[in-house]
Amino acid sequence: MIPPLPHQLLSLPSGFVPRAVQASEPLSQALYLGASPARPQVLDASALSFNTRLKWFVICFVCGIFFSVLGTGLLWLPGGIKLFAVFYTFGNLAALASTCFLMGPVKQLKKMFETTRLLATIIMLLCFVFTLCAALWWHRKGLALLFCVLQFLSMTWYSLSYIPYARDAVIKCCSSLLS
Repeated sequence: MIPPLPHQLLSLPSGFVPRAVQASEPLSQALYLGASPARPQVLDASALSFNTRLKWFVICFVCGIFFSVLGTGLLWLPGGIKLFAVFYTFGNLAALASTCFLMGPVKQLKKMFETTRLLATIIMLLCFVFTLCAALWWHRKGLALLFCVLQFLSMTWYSLSYIPYARDAVIKCCSSLLS
């Protein structure tokens, strides 16, 4: 059997024309695989087909859910707080990263740090770090659990920011329950 040629291993966009990379050319310029000069195709989700992006989104998201559920199950084992914190945090990171397959990592990061999501993003990322610190280095079980709860709440608030008027609806529901 003849091994595939390098161009057969990649799914290149239609209209792609190979070119020689100049030694003096910066790497960032060399990565523009015939895409629009405004952005490198390597960092753009559109370099993959829609079906491929959707498959990897589902795989990554399901893995994230699996690790979060696995971590929750490990919580009930003796000394399972460390495993819980690691698996729960890893699961949330995988679920968050899964959206990179739908829109691309650069667009994902830009959307994460828009003003409407900035506070939720910062709290969510800090909770990821503090959960791991509390469980692995500080050895504070209660603090690790608190940061996991804050992870859940901040990820929920972050996710609601993508649904129009969802945050307003949640605020109205909570205020009506409290009054």
